[in-house]
Amino acid sequence: MRRNTFSSWRRRLAQRAVHAGWAWLQRTGSVTAERPGRLRFGAMGTGTRLAFPLGTVFGEPWIHLGAHCIIGEQVTLTAGLMPGLDLGPEPILRIGDGVVLGRGSHVIADTAVTIGNDCYFGPYVYVTSTNHSYDDPHQPIGKQWPRMEPVEIGPGCWIGTGAVILPGARIGRNVVVAAGAVVRGEVPDHTVVAGAPARVVRRWTAAEGWQPPLRTPAPVPIPEGVTPEQLLALADLEKGAEKGAGKGAEKSAARPAGERDSRLAGLETEG
Repeated sequence: MRRNTFSSWRRRLAQRAVHAGWAWLQRTGSVTAERPGRLRFGAMGTGTRLAFPLGTVFGEPWIHLGAHCIIGEQVTLTAGLMPGLDLGPEPILRIGDGVVLGRGSHVIADTAVTIGNDCYFGPYVYVTSTNHSYDDPHQPIGKQWPRMEPVEIGPGCWIGTGAVILPGARIGRNVVVAAGAVVRGEVPDHTVVAGAPARVVRRWTAAEGWQPPLRTPAPVPIPEGVTPEQLLALADLEKGAEKGAGKGAEKSAARPAGERDSRLAGLETEG
């Protein structure tokens, strides 16, 4: 019994050491403009960070990253077909300000790829400006010279998990690309696309709003100036914490939406 207790204590200690060491590696191995490590991007804005462990990164002199971007773990960013190429004076991959690339995503820019400001990518999104050709039926497809077309993703877009953006795609402003969608060609502003190949399933216009109409009401934003204490009182979290988190959550969910909205309006007036 004593031996088992000692062994369990050693395992817990080792586990804590491993977790602490990994957290240190993540902090130390992340890449920023102030601490670029071996990477020399053509431009990298303030507040931008590439999480550790990194994915494949090459051609960084032709990669321009905006300010306040979050590049998740194992994200691949490449410019050119392979490392060591001279790609000329202009950047190949441009990523705007405030862009978030989810874990495991790939952005492959063999020719121009542009991602606008404030775009958010879920994990494992694949963006490429290159596609294999299969014109010659007698040659292996992987040995045939690929086709390249520029890709442009407008500002404010949300790209869902596992989406694929193919060469030649031109995605407009504030577009939602559903998870798993495969996008090629032009996508208009203020649309939702889904499927493989992706098709427009919802569209917004100033005259008609969203068509088909949204099935759920718009979320009520938190008014400016509301303090954490007011939010706690609004959700009855203090009382819920005493009776259990689960019971408190049920009570908050059961409260009529109108009551919550009026209380939010009251907080806005008080603020």
